[in-house]
Amino acid sequence: MTGVRLDPAAVRRTLRAAGLRPQRRFSQNFLVDVDVLEAILDAAGASPGRTVLEIGPGLGILTGGLLEAGAAVTAVELDRGMVEHLAAAFEAAIAAAAAGPRPPEPNPPGTLRLVSDDILDADLARLLTPPYDVVANLPYHVTSPILHRLLGAAPRPEHCILMVQRELAERVAARPGSTSYLSVFVQYHAAASLVRIVPRDAFEPAPAVESAILALDVRPADGPGRLPAEMEDHLWRLVQAGFRERRKMLRNVLGRQLPVGQAAVDAALAATGIAGDRRPQTLSVAEWIGLLGALGPLPPDQRGRRGPRVETPDDDGPGGEAADDERGARGEDDADSAGHVGDAGPGSRRGEPGPGADLERA
Repeated sequence: MTGVRLDPAAVRRTLRAAGLRPQRRFSQNFLVDVDVLEAILDAAGASPGRTVLEIGPGLGILTGGLLEAGAAVTAVELDRGMVEHLAAAFEAAIAAAAAGPRPPEPNPPGTLRLVSDDILDADLARLLTPPYDVVANLPYHVTSPILHRLLGAAPRPEHCILMVQRELAERVAARPGSTSYLSVFVQYHAAASLVRIVPRDAFEPAPAVESAILALDVRPADGPGRLPAEMEDHLWRLVQAGFRERRKMLRNVLGRQLPVGQAAVDAALAATGIAGDRRPQTLSVAEWIGLLGALGPLPPDQRGRRGPRVETPDDDGPGGEAADDERGARGEDDADSAGHVGDAGPGSRRGEPGPGADLERA
């Protein structure tokens, strides 16, 4: 597809010829299993003219397959050495894209826009216009922020095919009984399913953990089961509050964590038919939404504040409400979120290095 053979020795030769080596700080692991590559391409279902955002193209093994399918690819790569390699390997496809419409208008079928940037910093609205799909191997340490980046605000993709840590994929797709903050967030926005498990020896060098291909079919913003935009923040505050003490009974957790009083929590649980002795991980997305409907919009949390508010440099510091809300928006209040499961991967400079790279693990 790109002239790069899919076996460990060939990938090592390609890296040497380009003057590159796997960067530990980017957690680079390159795909060397043709069956896995075909599974990704089949799941992506790229068609002529379809806009695809690829996060972390690495050596361009998957990029070549997407371009052969006729996709209009926008690839965001952080590693400058890889950017230079890709610019040379796909010179014609990049030139053809440059001769077409300017972003965010779609580039012509079978062409490549190559962007040197951190995906968490990239302005997606300036890069592409919906409808589009995402194909990515998400850095494990920052999987949750990237999922929030892709799903939490426009322009949202329609479909995502993501290579992630196996344990994380299973948690994202978990059913009630073993859910987490991140799984509730993702499943509110999308239907999640595992495409296949990917062994460690599918990459060169081999990462320390197994991976999985995760498929997300994103729900329309105005579709059934969706809240008005102004209520979504209240939903995440509610879910975040529940998962702060995930092993405790819901009645007690929410009574402690929400600024509404125990009586209001008890009344909301009774109104929705949710037993107060259930644990947060047993609730479905629909039950969380129903519970918020019974509670209504959540008031600001004033607990622990004394007297009139005075602006100081310490307001909303590490223990403040704003910090809690921000951490919840990244999924970090969930002990099972990506930031606590594995180390950082490439595609973003944030976090410490570890297994979990770009889609070609590069």
